Amino acid sequence: MPEKNDSFREMNLKDKTATVAGITLLIILVLGFVLGLYFFGLAGIFKLLGVHYKSIWSLVVFVVSFFILGIIVELFSKTIFKLSVRNITREIWVFFIRISFEVTTNWLVLFTVDEFMHSITLSWKTEIIIALLIALIEIAFDNDKD
Repeated sequence: MPEKNDSFREMNLKDKTATVAGITLLIILVLGFVLGLYFFGLAGIFKLLGVHYKSIWSLVVFVVSFFILGIIVELFSKTIFKLSVRNITREIWVFFIRISFEVTTNWLVLFTVDEFMHSITLSWKTEIIIALLIALIEIAFDNDKD
């Protein structure tokens, strides 16, 4: 049976367009799913904690801002965390340092987004509770065994 070599360069324009459109659609769907999880998760947490917001669009802007700023801050915090724990052998200390980093960075992002948005106001207790919940969820779903 001959091996089929489907190189992107050898495809015609129709196949290239379909491939790029398919990959773009997949990326949009994945980002939409992740943002939807963040949106409904934060909406649920806000409802439980009694946080009020002016409109659904203010919540959407809050979630998207939190997501984008969180990615940027996480790039730096992961690097600092890995450098901080590379010589620590006890896993309990690594866990406490990690939860400290996660809660601190989540709170920093929440605080920053909250300060720039006037349509949603969070108390400092609510910010800490949300930061702790998000940190615990991130650690529970993280499969990184470094």
